[in-house]
Amino acid sequence: MAMTDPIADLLTRIRNAGLARHQKLDLPSSNLKVAIAEVLKNLGYIKNYKTVSDDKQGVLRIYLKFDEQNLPVIHEIKRVSTPGRRVYVGKDEIPKVKSGLGCAILSTSRGVLDDTAAREAQVGGEVLCTIW
Repeated sequence: MAMTDPIADLLTRIRNAGLARHQKLDLPSSNLKVAIAEVLKNLGYIKNYKTVSDDKQGVLRIYLKFDEQNLPVIHEIKRVSTPGRRVYVGKDEIPKVKSGLGCAILSTSRGVLDDTAAREAQVGGEVLCTIW
C-alpha cells in the first residue's frame, strides 16, 4: 500500500506511540517531518528528535514526552489539510486551537511555523495539523 499522506502517518504514529506509552518512535524521515518535529519540540510537545541515516531516506526518531502521571503530553493531534482537501489560511485567519491552549502547525513561505510564530511573521499558509 502506497503512503499517500506521510504527514497523517506521522501524526498517527505519534498518537499511537503516546497511547502505548512508548518513549520513542522511528519513522521514515523527510524535510517536512523534521520541520514539524522541530516545531513540536520548540512548543514542548516532544522531548527531542533526531535523524538517523540509513541506506534509504533516513529515519526520524522522535522522543515522546509524558507528564507526572505518565500520560502523553499530547492530548490530541489532528490532520487538518489533506492531499484531497488542502486547507489554506491568510495571515488574519490563522485558527486558534482550544482558545489558544493548543496550537496549529502551518506550512508557510517562511517554513513550518506554529500559529503564534505565523501571526508574528504576518504570514498565512497551509494548516498541516492542530495539537493540544
